[in-house]
Amino acid sequence: MTEPIYISIILPVYNQADHLVSIVKSYLSALESFKHSFEILLVVNAGKDESLNVAGQLAAEHAAVKVYFNELAGWGRAVRRGLREAKGQLVCYTNSARTSPHVLVMMLSYALANPGDIIKANRRLRYPIIRRAGSVLYNFQCRFLFRLAGWDLNGTPKVFSRELIEKLDLQENGDLIDLEFIVKAKIHNLPIIEIPIVSAERHSGKSTTNFGSALKLYSGAFRLWLIYRNQLSLMQGPHQQ
Repeated sequence: MTEPIYISIILPVYNQADHLVSIVKSYLSALESFKHSFEILLVVNAGKDESLNVAGQLAAEHAAVKVYFNELAGWGRAVRRGLREAKGQLVCYTNSARTSPHVLVMMLSYALANPGDIIKANRRLRYPIIRRAGSVLYNFQCRFLFRLAGWDLNGTPKVFSRELIEKLDLQENGDLIDLEFIVKAKIHNLPIIEIPIVSAERHSGKSTTNFGSALKLYSGAFRLWLIYRNQLSLMQGPHQQ
């Protein structure tokens, strides 16, 4: 009889063929220390390289690796696909290009020790000064609009119980899914524990964040505020995360 899967790790993949094997194998090695069974879901998010073929080879070699393909790109779209396919009782999604095996194991350990809580990373960013300034501005905007107490809204890994997937009902297809996640957690009064980590440099490849995508985040945050402001207004004071 096959052992039920306890931990599902969702890794959106976009043009990462050159370093995907090393990342996944390092995760598999690190996760061997866990007593619980796990699966790694590689959601190949469109792209123009050989990521899908590389992911397929990894799945053929390792039973814990599953591969899914999205014809359309989008960070949120890949996360949502992974959430639909995940079988574990504990679910994690993260940016594999920046998450080290040590950080992944640490975040999962916090989640196992704090059942029922949402665990998320609060990254100490090593980005160039312009990107750091843009990130700080975005976080200030969101804290002001939504009266949020936490920092680094886009920080991953994010780890949470499977039962929260339906409750959060995430809808965003792009980068705003992380803000939607935090806002809906506040609306449902779900506790969030932020774990400070030092954000690593990318393993390889280029970030998809640019001036245009930053503007979409700023305008998108305001759009989400218009959607959820009535629900938020019914709450008394900011949720203490």
